[in-house]
Parts: sequence; structure tokens; C-alpha cells
Amino acid sequence: MGDAPDFHLLPVGNAGNITAYWSGYREYLARENSTKLPAMIGFQAAGAAPIFHNRIVEKPETIASAIRIGNPASWKQARAAIAESKGAIDVVSDEEIVTAQSWLARHEGIFVEPASAAAIAGLFKCCDSREAAYSFQKIPEAEDPDAIIKQMEELKPVAATINDVRHAIGQ
Repeated sequence: MGDAPDFHLLPVGNAGNITAYWSGYREYLARENSTKLPAMIGFQAAGAAPIFHNRIVEKPETIASAIRIGNPASWKQARAAIAESKGAIDVVSDEEIVTAQSWLARHEGIFVEPASAAAIAGLFKCCDSREAAYSFQKIPEAEDPDAIIKQMEELKPVAATINDVRHAIGQ
């Protein structure tokens, strides 16, 4: 994409991904492969949100089994990534996750498992609510991610066939 994004939203369970991505972004910046660092914004399921609540969840409950973690292995590292990046950790309900999963399927033709939909549910929350841990409603318009918008304008639809997709990705 040419540079690091302004924001990186992702589901958080054991917190390995948010930690690893943050490490990669910092390494790219140190090597001058990027000019900035993104705000890391993680989303936990409401029934399995130990980092958000800052306490172990003895019996985590959520439909998003991949993030149904009550005591994340990379908890401290995730907290550091969130703090260093000026990001946030927030929660989304199972209902919000299912709504996001359904929205992706209906509007984008993409089916994802529930934990992956947690990040989209979080995106909707950030866009729709000033009470979100990281509200996009507070971002000045001049800070829109212009590079991504430009790339989106250059995208061309591809038929959902194996041959067409392979051709589009150069295989």
C-alpha cells in the first residue's frame, strides 16, 4: 500500500496478532520502509474481554470462538502496542458481530467467521458512536486515508470464478 495505514483494526483474542502487527510496523518504520505508525485498534467480544475490562474472564462466552479467550497469552504486549500506538481496545457484542458478518455477506459477497467479523463490527461502532473507545467521528476530515481511497478508485471488479481470480492476482 506504499505506507502504513492510519489505523489498523483487528479482532483480539490471545492478542498475538495485535502484538505481531505492531512489531512489524515498528520494524518497517525503523528500516524507513514506512513513514508513520498506525493506531492499533483491537476488538474483543463483550463476553470475552479481559483486556478491555483489565481482568481475567474465568468463563469467556461468545459466538466468536477464535477470540473466546479469558486470559490472553500476549496481554501485556497488546497493552503496550495499544498505548504506544495511541490506539484503543473496545468490545463488540455477539449481535454486532453477527450483524457485521451478515453485512459483509450481503454487500460484499464475503463470508467470514465470527471473530473476523468482530473487526468489522468494531469499525461500524467507531464510525457510528462517539462513545466508542476510538471514535472516527472525532477525526478531522482532512485526515482521511487518501492513499487507500485512491487505491479503492483504481480497483476493478473480478468475476468470482477460480480462473478470473487467478488471472487477477497474476497466477
